[in-house]
Amino acid sequence: MANFTTIVTEFLLLGFSDNQELQILYALLFFLFYLSGLMGNLLIVIITTFDRRLHTPMYFFLRNLSIVDACFISVTVPLASINSLLNNRVISYSGCAAQVFLLVFLAYFEITMLTVMARDRYVAICHPLHYTVIMRPTVCMKLTFTCFVTGLFYSGFHTGYTFRLSFCQSNVINQFFCDIPSLLKISCSEIFSNILSLFITILALGLSCFIFIIASYIRIFSTVLKFPVKEDQRKAFSTCIPHIIVVSLFLVSSCYVYLQPNSGSGSSKDIILSIFYSIVPPFFNPIVYSLRNKQIKEAIRLVMCRKLLLSNIA
Repeated sequence: MANFTTIVTEFLLLGFSDNQELQILYALLFFLFYLSGLMGNLLIVIITTFDRRLHTPMYFFLRNLSIVDACFISVTVPLASINSLLNNRVISYSGCAAQVFLLVFLAYFEITMLTVMARDRYVAICHPLHYTVIMRPTVCMKLTFTCFVTGLFYSGFHTGYTFRLSFCQSNVINQFFCDIPSLLKISCSEIFSNILSLFITILALGLSCFIFIIASYIRIFSTVLKFPVKEDQRKAFSTCIPHIIVVSLFLVSSCYVYLQPNSGSGSSKDIILSIFYSIVPPFFNPIVYSLRNKQIKEAIRLVMCRKLLLSNIA
C-alpha cells in the first residue's frame, strides 16, 4: 500500500487465509477451539466456586487462572473468527488499543498466576505441615491482587507507549489480532525506545518467572522422588510435566514474537507462534490442571447427579 499522509483511524487485520473456503474452515475451527476452551474454563470456575470442598488455596488460584484464560481466549478468537466469516478485516483505532491493553494485561496475569501456582504447589508438597500457615487466605488474596494491579500498570504503560506513535506507512496489521510487534512494524515514528522497553520488561518478567517455576519444580521433584509409593510419584509427575510444557510454550512463543518486533513483515510463522501463546494455553490449561484431577471430576459428577435428581423431582 502507498504511504499514508493522513492520520490512521482504523486498521486492517490479516485473514486466516487468502482462500475464502479455507478462511471459513479456519474460522470455524478456531471458533470450536474457543468454545471448548471457554466452556472448560467456565466449568472450572463454577465447580470451584460452588463446591465447598474445593475452597482451598490451590483451587482459589486455579479459579483465577480459569477466569483469566476465559477472558484471554475471548479477546482475540471470536472477533477474528467473525471477521473471517463476514470477510471483514477492519478494526477501529480504539478497538485495536483496547485489544492490545487486554491482551498484554491478561498475558501478564497468566504468567504471574502460573508462577504463584508453582509456589503454592511447592509449599504444599515440600512444607505440608506449614501449608495452612504460609498460604493463608489473606496471603492468597494479596498475591492475586498484586498480580492484578501490577498487570494494569504493565499493560497501561506498554499500550500508551505504543499508541503515542504515528502510523502513516500502512494500516495493514500482519496478524489476525492487534499486538504490539505488528503495530511497531507499520509505525513511521522512531521505535527504538519501544523495542528497548519491550525487550527489557519482557525478558525480565519471562526469565524471572520461568526460573522461579523451574526452581520450584526441581524442589518438588526432589521431594516427590522420596515418596515411598510409586503411584503417588506418577500422579505428581503427570501433573507437573504438562504444567511445565504449557508454561514453556507460552513463554517461548510470546518471547520470540515480542523480542523481535521489527524483524520484518509478518509471516505464517508469526501467526503460528501467536496461536501458541494466545489460544493453546487457555485451551489446554483446563485439561492439564483440572479435568485430569480426581477432585474436580468427582465434583463435576456430584453436580451432574444433583441436577438429574432435581430434574426428576420437578
